[in-house]
Amino acid sequence: MERAQALPGEGLVRDLALRGLRDPVLLRAFLRVPRARFLPPEQAAQAECDRPLEIGYGQTCSQPFVVAKMLAALELKGSERVLEIGTGSGYQTALLCEVLARGVFLLHTVEILPELSARAASTLRELGYPHVALRVGDGALGWPEAAPYDAIIVSAAPAQVPPALLEQLAPGGRLVIPVGAVAGSQELELWRRDPVTLSLERRALMAVRFVPLIGIAALH
Repeated sequence: MERAQALPGEGLVRDLALRGLRDPVLLRAFLRVPRARFLPPEQAAQAECDRPLEIGYGQTCSQPFVVAKMLAALELKGSERVLEIGTGSGYQTALLCEVLARGVFLLHTVEILPELSARAASTLRELGYPHVALRVGDGALGWPEAAPYDAIIVSAAPAQVPPALLEQLAPGGRLVIPVGAVAGSQELELWRRDPVTLSLERRALMAVRFVPLIGIAALH
């Protein structure tokens, strides 16, 4: 009997599950979002490989396992107001759309490179993710007009956590961010704002390797 052809994303989801991803919502999101559509044509054949892939302009589409760890750390339930710093290819943006309720602008995303922002916006529209607010700007400044956020996720590494992002966290909010000026010594950090005292607490999650967060505000 002829074997059924695997659906795009099945291999990647299987690998993520073997590495410990158990959240059915996140697994479904990775299955539903076609990573290949967010990659340059020459990289599309590598879409199911669990590694970062170049998307041009010195940027990458992050390793899916690391993206999964970041999304899991945010503990999203589906109705949160979320800020993404570093739209990049738009792949992580689409994953967030799958987790969040559709129909309202719960997701705001900032990209400093206009070319990448425009490409991501086009791909997101083509795939049926129109309910995303996109902005070209310095991610270290966040998006203060739409704050506060229940969750903030950052896809590039500053030398230290930008104060503006911590200020834009709502009570009970979570920030997941890679921190470190040197690629070989970066750490993924989880920050929480206590819902009662409003104090901030930090927890190190894992060693990572991200492209640097660029922009004037990111230098200070």
